[in-house]
Amino acid sequence: MIVLGSTGSIGVNTLNIARKFNLDVEVLVAGRNIKLLNEQIKEFNPKIVVIARKEDIKDVNHNNVGFGLQAILEAIENSSSKTVVNALVGFLGLKPTLKAIKCGKKVALANKESLVVAGKFIDQTNLSAIDSEHFGLWYLLQDKKVDSMLITASGGSFRDYEIKDLKNVSIKEALNHPNWSMGNKITIDSATMTNKMFELLEAKWLFNTTKLDAVIETKSLIHALINFTDGSTTAHIANASMQLPIAYAILGEVHESILQPIDLLEVASLEFKKIEQSRYPIWEIKDEVLNNPDLGVVINAANEVAVSKFLNSKIGFLDISKITLDAVNRFNKPIISSIDDIYEIDKEVRNYCES
Repeated sequence: MIVLGSTGSIGVNTLNIARKFNLDVEVLVAGRNIKLLNEQIKEFNPKIVVIARKEDIKDVNHNNVGFGLQAILEAIENSSSKTVVNALVGFLGLKPTLKAIKCGKKVALANKESLVVAGKFIDQTNLSAIDSEHFGLWYLLQDKKVDSMLITASGGSFRDYEIKDLKNVSIKEALNHPNWSMGNKITIDSATMTNKMFELLEAKWLFNTTKLDAVIETKSLIHALINFTDGSTTAHIANASMQLPIAYAILGEVHESILQPIDLLEVASLEFKKIEQSRYPIWEIKDEVLNNPDLGVVINAANEVAVSKFLNSKIGFLDISKITLDAVNRFNKPIISSIDDIYEIDKEVRNYCES
């Protein structure tokens, strides 16, 4: 297989699955963590390696190293691998998703932004979403009439803070997730609840419904629930590890232990909380976005700019959602009839938010 984003959390877990099931890794694509990449190269012996920056090539222990987006696209096109795991972060991941689909490959998709900005153009025939929430919904689906679907949120770094204190929180505090360790951007997106907005948009495309919502479950053990029309509800409960959805996305079927089962006596209790707009201002546009999913490209572009500004100490934490909401207000009726329109609107929104 091809692993895009091999040194990130999803990539590392993907290689754990590759190790467990003795799977071949033909291509490794990574950013700037060359030390970890070299360890992965030594163990998995890929034919091709692609990194972010040309100047880092000299530090990579491999004789076939490319750099940049074009090299990623060429590696996908020229590979014999049947599966592409796309764990790239951000809008950068869209072209590799489209290329892999065009090449007839199976896509194990952890790049949320692909569906968020271009869901209407993405052929899902050979696509599986690597996300515990969407995996949970898929796992629960039966041949019964569904009323609505529910995914859970951790609440992010500031779920227990006083709202008045959010104005002056630091970058370090924002990156201190209560339940797990992830990359910087997704940790910030979790704190603003933008990540959950993205996941609802993904679910809209994956399951063809707008009857979707989310609640906070503080222990991150319940990942998804389905409400059936007969009045019953089922929940998907599993320890928080991406290895389970990754294994199913790559292998199709799994018949051996991937995770330790949940010990309910040890858990003792679960706590659920409403996602309040006062704490997560982005939530005020949830229904608008689900009913006008073309707004996904606007939200994603604005959010990427805003998160970058926050991580570079140019704005405060609360300004992230303000910038996104302002962009949605400004570009509230995007006309998207082609992939080219997506790139054009993305560019317009970024320029507006940068200024």
